[in-house]
Formats: sequence, C-alpha cells, structure tokens
Amino acid sequence: MSWLGPIYKRNHGEKQPFIPLGPFQLRLPFIHYRFELPDYIQGLLMCAVCLGIIPVLQEYLGMPFEVAITIVIMNGFLYLWHSHLGDPVVPGWITPAIPLLLLWLKAVPEGVPRMHSLIAFEMELGIFALFLGVTGLAKKFVDIVPDALKAGILIGAGIAAVRLVFDTGKNFDQYPWTITIAVGIGFYILFSNHFKVLRVKSKVLKTISDLGLMPSIALAIVIAPLLGELPWPDIKWGFTIPQFYTVITEWSPFAERIGWPPLHYYISAMPLVAAIYVVLFGELIQAEALIDEAREFRHGDENVHYDANRNNMICGLRNIFMSCFGPDLSMCGPLWAAMQVVTCERYKHGREAMDSLFGGVASFRLGTFTGYFLAPIVSLVKPILPIALSLTMLVQGYVAVRVGILKARTFNDLGVAGIVAAVLIARGAGYAFAVGIVLCVLIYGKEFFRDWHKYDKEKDPVFNSRISD
Repeated sequence: MSWLGPIYKRNHGEKQPFIPLGPFQLRLPFIHYRFELPDYIQGLLMCAVCLGIIPVLQEYLGMPFEVAITIVIMNGFLYLWHSHLGDPVVPGWITPAIPLLLLWLKAVPEGVPRMHSLIAFEMELGIFALFLGVTGLAKKFVDIVPDALKAGILIGAGIAAVRLVFDTGKNFDQYPWTITIAVGIGFYILFSNHFKVLRVKSKVLKTISDLGLMPSIALAIVIAPLLGELPWPDIKWGFTIPQFYTVITEWSPFAERIGWPPLHYYISAMPLVAAIYVVLFGELIQAEALIDEAREFRHGDENVHYDANRNNMICGLRNIFMSCFGPDLSMCGPLWAAMQVVTCERYKHGREAMDSLFGGVASFRLGTFTGYFLAPIVSLVKPILPIALSLTMLVQGYVAVRVGILKARTFNDLGVAGIVAAVLIARGAGYAFAVGIVLCVLIYGKEFFRDWHKYDKEKDPVFNSRISD
C-alpha cells in the first residue's frame, strides 16, 4: 500500500509529522499519515452504529428522518477533528450518559421547551469541557468528587441504559426475538471467556471479534425480517442529501420558532452537566490507558501520547458547535471505546499493519463519515436502527454498572452509590448529587471535608483488601 503512504514519513521513535497549530497538531491524509484501507472499510460498515441515534432523535425531538441523519452527518464531521488535530482516538458519543440526558429531557414538555433544555445543556457542557481543557483543571474537578458519587452516577447511567430497552412499550416489546438473539451474540463475542479462548485458536473468530458490534448488527438485518419483526431493507442507490438549511433554520437556536434559551434553562442544566462530565472523564482515563498500552507494545516505534487537556478542548468545541447548529442527543464524547480497542489491537501488529495510530483512527472515522452519504448503506441498516441502538445501550449498561461498582472502594461507598443511582434515575442529577453529598457527610463525618479518599480499613473495609483475603 505504498501509494497510500504519507509525503512526510516518520523515523523510528519520532512523532508522526504534523503542522503546529497552537495546542493542536494538524495532520492531513496522505501528507502526514498513511491512509489505512482496512480501517476505512470497517468504518464504512460500522457507521450503522452511529445511525442508531436517529430513532431517538425522532422520538424525543420529533425530527424527520432527513433532519436526524443530517445531525448525524454534522456530528460525523466533528469526529474528524480529533485525529486531524493531534488526538489519537476514535471519538464517539458520551454513550453512558445518553440515558441520563433522556431522563432529564423527558420531564420537560415536548417542542420548544425541550429544545431549549437540550441547547442550554449541550452549550454548557461544551463550555465547561473547553474551560477545563484550556486551564488543565479536568483532573482536579473529578478528584473532588467522592468515589461513592462517581460509582452512583455510573451505576445509575447503566441501569437507565437498560431501562431504555426494557421499559413497557419500548424496543424489547416490539422486537423481542431480534434483540434477544443479536444481544446474545454480541455479549458472547465481546465478553465471553469461552469465546476469548476460541479466538486465539482461529483467525476467522479473531476477525469476527475485532469487528466488535458489527456481526450482531449484520445478523439483525437478516433475522429481523425472517422473524417478522421488521421489514426487509429497501435498498436505494445514490447518495444522502443533507438538509443543512432546514436544520439551522428550523431546529437550531437560530430558528425563529426556537431562539436562544432563557437563563433559567442553563441554571437547571448545571447538575446534569457535572454528572455527565464525571462520565466523560472516565472515558478520558480509558483512552489514555489503551493508547499507553498500544505504544508500549510497539516498543517506542512511534512517539504517540494522549493529552487529556487537548481532548477536552476538542470535545468542548464540538459540543458548542452542535448546540448552535444542530442540537444532538448523543453528545460529543471523547471515545468510542469498542472501536478504539479494535484499532489499537491492529496497531500492535507492527508498522506494516498500521504505520501510525493517527492513520488508523483517522481512516476509520473517514470511513464512517463516507458511509453516511452512501444511500445503499443507509437504506440497508435503516430498518434495524432500533436494534443497533438497543444493542449499544445494553452493552453500555453492562460496562457502566461493572465499572461503577469497581469505582466504589468500600462497602459504605457501594451503599451510597446504590442510593445515588436510584435517585438519579427517579429524580435526576440535581437530587442525586444532593442526596449523595448528605449521605457522605453523615457516613464519613468530618473526614469527608478533610481527605475523603483516605479510608479507615478497620471501620470501613476496602474491597481490595477483603478480596485478597
């Protein structure tokens, strides 16, 4: 694939060539990184997952399909900012937080009030992330949040994600067999210890494993019509025509019928912004761990490092942009964890497999961006978009609950987390934060104000020591 190679090449152990741009590093395809065809092709197929937010935009905001897919396209363009501005990640939604946002919006009347709430929230989240990135205060903000609260937010987000699928009248009631089979296959491929053993012995199974959620989505396209739960795809040829003018003039704060939200919408969004930023920061930590592991595996072949502050700045700018020009329920997050894992695994195979991590993540997101415009791909997956969303939510719920429980350091942490999670689902982020802080003060006393993360192992056993015993 020498014809796909960059003009400026990297010597062993150096940084991938770039153009300095303040805190960013500008890289252009074929000039500063090699275009990775396998990652691009996988992106073409995996755009189906990104399109899964369309039914949610239609249900919660009343958007027509053409407007909703334009929102996806706008978001897809912003995905490209990360790899081309020096951030070696596959960005995505803030998936664990989507159920929290939907629960919050559900309490607001449909129409203009709901749009005002979404615009105010997304603008505020963007400004907050940008500020923390510019000042480098991101880690300090998360450090002041007790483990019990962090655990409660993540557990609550996980349970809310599962509820989105299993609530009465929701997707599971409409497509029970397709969801059961697709989720069963997806969980087996992603999490089964038995499959992990098999994939080591078979190149075919390893390839299937590397595709993440794609095998389950491809299976759903076939089994849903066979089971009579969804129609066969009506394949259309040509290209998707984005409705940018309609989005800006009818669905943004520039639209006459919507306008800019009053101040009280921004005030009411503050607790949710704080809660969702905790989720966002957790994804930053995960991204750093994955990149560090991949770099070490390549024995310093490429000097690639993850900068959480730069990621915060890009995520902040993306959310501000979408709040102004295309308010979106998926939010602009720092990481698509499943595809970052897949990309890093291929990167580990050496320079012949993937010259630079920037090339891999950029080529993948160029693939998804191309897929949105190809009518055959969009029309192929259109009938099973509710299945793709259900699969994404259930996988995310599984991971969020698992990570949330592990965030709890002590038995008391876990008890507080359970209460916070329940209040979060029942009454929202503001009540959850208030209840969590009161419980922490009552349980931990004055230590909460001094150094809450130092535990008395005699009075409050820590999980790690109990497990090792």
